[in-house]
Formats: sequence, structure tokens, C-alpha cells
Amino acid sequence: MTGSPVLVAALYRFARIDDREAVRDRLEQLCASDVRGTLLVAHEGLNGTIAGPAQAIERVLDGVRALPGFAELELKFSSAAMMPFYRMKVRLKAEIVTMGEPDLDPVRDAGTYVSPAEWNALIADPDTVIIDTRNDYEAAVGAFTGAVQPNTRSFRDFPDWFRTEGRALLDRPTPPKVAMYCTGGIRCEKATAFLKAEGVQHVHHLEGGILRYLETTPPAESLWEGECFVFDERVAVGHGLSEGSHTLCRGCRMPVSEAGRTSPRYVEGVCCERCHDTRSDDQRDRYLERQRQMEIAAKLGIDHVGAVLPDRSKD
Repeated sequence: MTGSPVLVAALYRFARIDDREAVRDRLEQLCASDVRGTLLVAHEGLNGTIAGPAQAIERVLDGVRALPGFAELELKFSSAAMMPFYRMKVRLKAEIVTMGEPDLDPVRDAGTYVSPAEWNALIADPDTVIIDTRNDYEAAVGAFTGAVQPNTRSFRDFPDWFRTEGRALLDRPTPPKVAMYCTGGIRCEKATAFLKAEGVQHVHHLEGGILRYLETTPPAESLWEGECFVFDERVAVGHGLSEGSHTLCRGCRMPVSEAGRTSPRYVEGVCCERCHDTRSDDQRDRYLERQRQMEIAAKLGIDHVGAVLPDRSKD
């Protein structure tokens, strides 16, 4: 599916789903053949990103809103010059964002939403501790000024990080406010519920996540530094959700900056500085052939169905 532009919709909602299989089947019907991406279905709600023609995306969203409890969705729209996904997947999961804390209820216990317009004032306050709930490779692409980086490899590591290191950041005579953020809002919504369950009272999170902040905040007023990693072929976006400068290493599925692509260890489609020494000759040969096939497909204006996007749905 090529041409322009393609509408991209990132969506989630925490709401109870009793029959996951029925919802999965309904979503597969709604997406049909003209929408691609990934949707996760769990008892706690829905999460995912889809892309396609605007009319097809609206068809899917109308169908999702018709599900009990899903009349309102957390949505972020953007566009891409070409289809950023190769196929459509609707998956059943235990959690729509995996933290490994089964007793949390983000619908009931999440922290206080802070709009992008009010976010700067909150994080500029010296009595606020800013915590990035994303993973290390995401934070390396961009972050808010002054944010604490847990440097986790997976969202499942966040509870252990907070219990062993993060709580000490809040050990002050007067408890500080906590401001938490993530890409689209879902992880920090769950993380604020976790902190409240751990006894932290003044917990806030960025409504709509980084994506809404970058979409609505003028660059001259922004406290964001760098780009925002996204889980599709755009790799990263900047202010206005314009496509960023990072590319994806096909060897380790991690983002590579413009500077990283100047490294002699970077080979397009094969490896980067991070994974150069971890790939065998056989793997390099296979990656090179895959890259060659992708380049041929691009010249012909068709999708290369063998290309695989990073699957971090459990992160």
C-alpha cells in the first residue's frame, strides 16, 4: 500500500473486556484488507497503532467506539508518506501494556492528568520529580529536560527500579510532586496507578503523552530535547509529529541517529554500533540479502513482505 498520505492512529483505553476472543474477531473484521498495524486485546482494555486511508481508519475507530466501555478513546493521529506497517495483527494479551502487577486498576487509581499546556509549569517546578517511564533505547532518542531515566530495558522492570532506586528520589521532608510521561500516555497511566499503590500521593502524568505534547507545543516553548521514538517504520518524530532523522537498525531493531550512521560499524540493513559484534557471518549475509530485496521492492513501488517490524508489544 503506497501513495500519500497514510493516516496513522495510535489508540488505547483501559476498560473491562470479558470476551477477548469476540473483540479480536470483531477488530479483524473492521480492519479488513485496507488497514494495517497491531492491536492488543486484554481484559483490561485495548492498545495499538493502525494505519490506512482516512475513511478506513474512521471505520475501525467507529467500530471500536461502539464496543461497551469504549465510547471515548485516547487517540493520536499523524500521517506517513507510505504505509508504515506490513500486515495487520490483532493479538490477545494478558495486559495491554505489560507491567506484571496484576492487581493494578488504572481506570480507578491512575494519577492526575496534566494537559500539554500545563506540563511545562509542572516540570519546571523545583518541587517536582520528573520520571520517564519508557525504556533506555527510547530515552536515548529524546527526553524532557531534567527527567530521571530509570534506564529499564522493559516496562516490566519499572516496578523493581522504583522499589530499589526510584523511591529514594522522593525521600524529602516535604513529599515532592511526581510528573510521569511516556510516548502516548498508556505506560505512565499504569505507572501512576502503581506509584499510588506504593503509597505515593502527588502523582501526575502527561495527558496524551509525548506525542500530543509535540503535536500541540510550539518548538520555541518546548522543554523537549531530541526526537520521540515510535514503534513503526517512521522510527522517530519531532515537533508537529514530523518524521525524524533516526532510522531503524535491521540487525537489532534499535534506533540509529544520524551520527550513529557515520560509524564504520554501521551497515545499512545489517548492523549498527550496538550490535556489530553480536552478528555471525551467516546472519550478516542473510541481512544483506534482505536489504537487497527491500531496495528492489522500493524501486518497484511494492511492499517487501519479508521485512519484519520490531515486536515490543510486551514492553
